[in-house]
Amino acid sequence: MSNLDWITVDLKKVEEHLHNEYAKLQTWRAHPSLIESIFIESYGSQQPLKNLASVSILDSQTISIQPWDKWLLKVIDKGITDANLGFNPQNNGETILIKVPVLTEERRKDMVKIAKVLCEDAKISARNVRQDYLKKIKDAEKNKTISEDMAKQEELELQKYIDKANETFDDAFKKKEQDIMKV
Repeated sequence: MSNLDWITVDLKKVEEHLHNEYAKLQTWRAHPSLIESIFIESYGSQQPLKNLASVSILDSQTISIQPWDKWLLKVIDKGITDANLGFNPQNNGETILIKVPVLTEERRKDMVKIAKVLCEDAKISARNVRQDYLKKIKDAEKNKTISEDMAKQEELELQKYIDKANETFDDAFKKKEQDIMKV
C-alpha cells in the first residue's frame, strides 16, 4: 500500500469528524445526538449520558431520557443543565423530558455560520493532511526512493484527493445549511 492509499483513510476521518460535529449542531428537531455525548458524573467517574440511560425521541420536539438507575435522575438533570446547551430538562421522577426549542430566523443564521466554520475547520484539517503527505513525498524523493517524476505525479494525485475531499465538505455544508434553514 503506497502513501497515497493511506490518504483516503486520513481524509475519511476528517469527513467523519465533520459529520459528527454537524450531528451535534442543534436543529429544530429533537435527536439523541444532541445530548448523548454529555458527560455525567456517576459511579465515581465521568461517563457519557448514553452509557447511563436510554435516550429516545417522543416527537419532533421532545427527547426522553430513561436512566438505568432511578437515583441517576438528579445527576443527569444537573449534567444536562451544566452542559449549557440551552435545554431545560423536566424531571418527572421516572424520566427526564427535554423540549427542543423552535429556532428563530436569527438563531438559524447563527447556526449556518457555525456550520460554515466547521466546514472550514475540516478543510484546514485536509490541508494539514496534504502537508504531511507532501513532506513524505519530498523525503522519499530526497532519499532517492522515488524519482522526481514519480514525486510530481504523486503530488498531483494528492491534490486530486484533497480537491475531492473539499468538494465533499462543501456538499455536507450545503446539505446542513438547507436542513437548518428549513422551517
